Amino acid sequence: MDTQHNTALTRALAEVPGPLPTRGVIHITIPHTDRFTVVGNHLAQHPDLSCTAVGLAVRIQSLPQGTEISIKALAARCREGEKRIAAALHELEAHGYLQRFLHRLPGKKVATRTVFCNQPAELLRPRSQMPAPVPIPVSVPIPIPVPAQPQPQPQPQTRAHPQARAQAQAQPSAQPPAHAPKSDPEPAPDPNPDPEPEQAPAPPLPPASLPVPPPPPPPPFVPLVPPPTAPKPPRPPLPQPSELTAELDRAATALLSDLRRHAPQFTLSEDDIRQLAPAVATWLERDAHPDTIRRTLTDDLPQPLRHPVKLLKHRLTALLPPPLPGARDLVVPARPRIVVTPFQTCDDCDRAFRSPTPGHCRDCREIREYRGEDVRVAA
Repeated sequence: MDTQHNTALTRALAEVPGPLPTRGVIHITIPHTDRFTVVGNHLAQHPDLSCTAVGLAVRIQSLPQGTEISIKALAARCREGEKRIAAALHELEAHGYLQRFLHRLPGKKVATRTVFCNQPAELLRPRSQMPAPVPIPVSVPIPIPVPAQPQPQPQPQTRAHPQARAQAQAQPSAQPPAHAPKSDPEPAPDPNPDPEPEQAPAPPLPPASLPVPPPPPPPPFVPLVPPPTAPKPPRPPLPQPSELTAELDRAATALLSDLRRHAPQFTLSEDDIRQLAPAVATWLERDAHPDTIRRTLTDDLPQPLRHPVKLLKHRLTALLPPPLPGARDLVVPARPRIVVTPFQTCDDCDRAFRSPTPGHCRDCREIREYRGEDVRVAA
């Protein structure tokens, strides 16, 4: 209890996927939800940039648009001096992360403009090879085109072929097509027309009333380390003795009242002593010496001690010793006795065999049973 342990860090290390490395850094990755800046490894692990230049580049990249990043402005924000900041800016300018150019203002004035690029290598690539931005889906209803109905036009009087005129008289119900040419006469149909190739059906258009479904929402964020406002588990109750006798209550009360002589921080009230007395009586019931209890409660106190009663409750509960074992529990249990069957000598063949009583061996018993003679069976 005297040493503070970071239980949140212990839980976070238990949730790290895979086995933990035996040496080196261990990453606990907690996703950011706000106030974060994406930094590429080409900058964070740049082999030619100093740590000051990398840190200054991250600081500049995190600033909002239009923030002043001159040497004096950065020196007012950072702990580094103007010389170190100037050297770091020269490093970033040499590797393409920072660029300065002159901008002519109206009225024959010139101003220095500063541009910071998070990926200078991408500026050297052709724009055709640069990755295209990912389009954001927007639910817009798509109208369905309605084909216009063709209006029938009067056909001009032309002289048709005699064979076509005969076929038209034989089929009076047939109507001429609406898109027939006006100048050329109608050609005669081929007696053996070629079959037209089958065309694939056109894909159906989405109805205008149904919009494009939005993308699925991202999975909920589950932090590895609980926030400080997370509900804490209930505290275990104070230990209670099996029987609170008058002697135990009197000794526990005297021990708690005497704590202020050894540690002035433990000047307890009567209500606190009455509440803690059963827990101290449990220690005394388990044959704990009063000096041991006093030393356990008062040694290695945190500074400053703000809640002495809570500290006493925790130590009386968490450091409670087990009850002493009885005389029977300390007796070494006897080993089980192993019964060894002695050797016997067969009465017929003098062969040795194991049996609790003398008699004949197995072979001699089988021979005697076959002959019909009496057999002395070994029990």
